[in-house]
Amino acid sequence: MKKINELDLNEKTVIVRVDYNVPIKDGIVTDDNRIRQSLKTLQYLLEKKCKIILLSHLGKIKEEADKEKNTLKPVKEVLEKLINQNIEFSSSLRGEELETKIKNLGNGEILLVENTRYLDYPNKLESNCDEELSKYWASLADIFIMDAFGSAHRAHASTAGIARYLPCAAGYLVIKELEELEKIKSTEKTLLLGGAKVSDKIGVIDNLITTSDFVLIGGAMCGTFIKSQGFNVGNTYVDDEKLSYAKKLLEDYKSKIILPIDVVTENGNKEIHKITENETILDIGNNTIELFKKHLSNSKLVLTNGTMGLYEDEKYENGTKNILQFLSQNSIKTVVCGGDTASAAKKYKCDFYYVSTGGGASLEYLSGEKLPGIEVLGE
Repeated sequence: MKKINELDLNEKTVIVRVDYNVPIKDGIVTDDNRIRQSLKTLQYLLEKKCKIILLSHLGKIKEEADKEKNTLKPVKEVLEKLINQNIEFSSSLRGEELETKIKNLGNGEILLVENTRYLDYPNKLESNCDEELSKYWASLADIFIMDAFGSAHRAHASTAGIARYLPCAAGYLVIKELEELEKIKSTEKTLLLGGAKVSDKIGVIDNLITTSDFVLIGGAMCGTFIKSQGFNVGNTYVDDEKLSYAKKLLEDYKSKIILPIDVVTENGNKEIHKITENETILDIGNNTIELFKKHLSNSKLVLTNGTMGLYEDEKYENGTKNILQFLSQNSIKTVVCGGDTASAAKKYKCDFYYVSTGGGASLEYLSGEKLPGIEVLGE
């Protein structure tokens, strides 16, 4: 993989694929971590007097009405403050407006282009890595820098597509992410996994369980494991196709995998064997919180992905809040793999060793899968 400092970038026009897919509420960015993480690459390019074109997606565009709520304009305002300079904005993703703005860009100036997924409606040109679109965007610059780790697991026109037609390299955010995740693979650790789907986490468990002391399973995904042991989980989501996988995993790694011994349903704290047909597991229970803390307390490293319950509802935030604050307050070295866990960490003001910008990308990389947005950088 070629790195950004290995290219001659002086006064070049550079497309940087960033990941500004950030949460926005009422037109205001509520978590700017991904924007901040891109600054090292941008500062380096500004020092080289580059003309910088920024491409990013935001949300999903399935119909015309999705465009207004997924505009990158609020991101432009945040980036201007962080980088302390004015940034140009192009509402067009191709054509005369975009080309004129790039032509008028001075050395050391930045142009943020509107959400690349605007071109997903109606023909999914971005997400299907349309060849013409990839070639068109590549024609606008001299060099392509891939710095959107959170999008590296997808072969889109603005990630793997452009990179096929320009000299390209990884930016500093991507380099840092890969270094940190590579360390995790071989380090002794505890996995703390939550969220809904077992299928999302299978690769990670399979790939990392031999170097893990314990695998603690909370969130809705614990329902599949609990049901595989013959317990009733009521209305809790169960990944039925993965029941036999869960059962075998528990047999093979009986002493490593730690499941909840009590949970919180609509009717309060309940022991596992007392869940009824009409109940749903919405959080881990008080005894489970203490059990998990005991297993986490001596960990050299904790890798966490997925929350312990429906933390957005304060009735069911206790597990997530308690566990994250315990890790933070006891300075237990913790790597957060993006997504909801990163949002929860911010909500509860938890400070961790490393918060990855990639949820799905981190999981796929740790599962041993190749990331198309990274693979193309080695060609």
